Amino acid sequence: MTTAEIARLLLQARQDGARVRIEVADTAQAYAVQALVMAELGPIGGWKVGAPGPAAPPNCAPMPASAVTAAPQTYGPAYTQREVESEICFTFDTDLAPRATPYEAADILAAITTCHPGIEILQSRLIDPDAAGGLAVLADLIQHGAYAVGAPIAHWRDLDFAAMRIAQTIEGGPTKEGIGNPAGDMIRLMVWLANEGAVWAGGILAGQVVTCGSWTGKTPAPAGSQVVAAFSGAEPVHISFPTM
Repeated sequence: MTTAEIARLLLQARQDGARVRIEVADTAQAYAVQALVMAELGPIGGWKVGAPGPAAPPNCAPMPASAVTAAPQTYGPAYTQREVESEICFTFDTDLAPRATPYEAADILAAITTCHPGIEILQSRLIDPDAAGGLAVLADLIQHGAYAVGAPIAHWRDLDFAAMRIAQTIEGGPTKEGIGNPAGDMIRLMVWLANEGAVWAGGILAGQVVTCGSWTGKTPAPAGSQVVAAFSGAEPVHISFPTM
């Protein structure tokens, strides 16, 4: 399949709510599909960046500005997948545009304005995303559906994120708990994003939100339920799904 064909299928799936099957040749084509999709969806409001483990290579996807909003939020019937991930995100007040000299951790820290807890809502356009393969999921903006940004975390620069606890509660189900981000150092992820992942879009721009991967894995939320992400030292984030 050509890059344009894949992008067209994914954009059509967003319009009519259908699920599609795509074949992506390699990582370069997956990111090229992201760029074509975002050209139609509007400005980039932020990025999701993550990695399977502390030493694993990162990957990323842009988040449309229209889908990045402040919590609390209710997500309507268009969100049929209703899988959620509890995350930590950062906002930037300085552009990190592509440059010849690579960005380092100090550059990222200097450009960050605030840190927040958040909840990502997954909404894949793929038929059986778990079986579709990593390249297809990457092309589909890593299943991004929406992102709810919680209140700023005070004194976040003094926190030990490796020791931070998360308790994610979904109404009617057990609490999912954890300590630290499974991807490890979140600054490492954002250094890679600034130097490689976001380059095609002009880099990380002032006003954008960067979320650094799930602390809880993805968890299904029943229709009619409320989801609460409670990170230690942060105000809880609340979202809900209406009864179908």
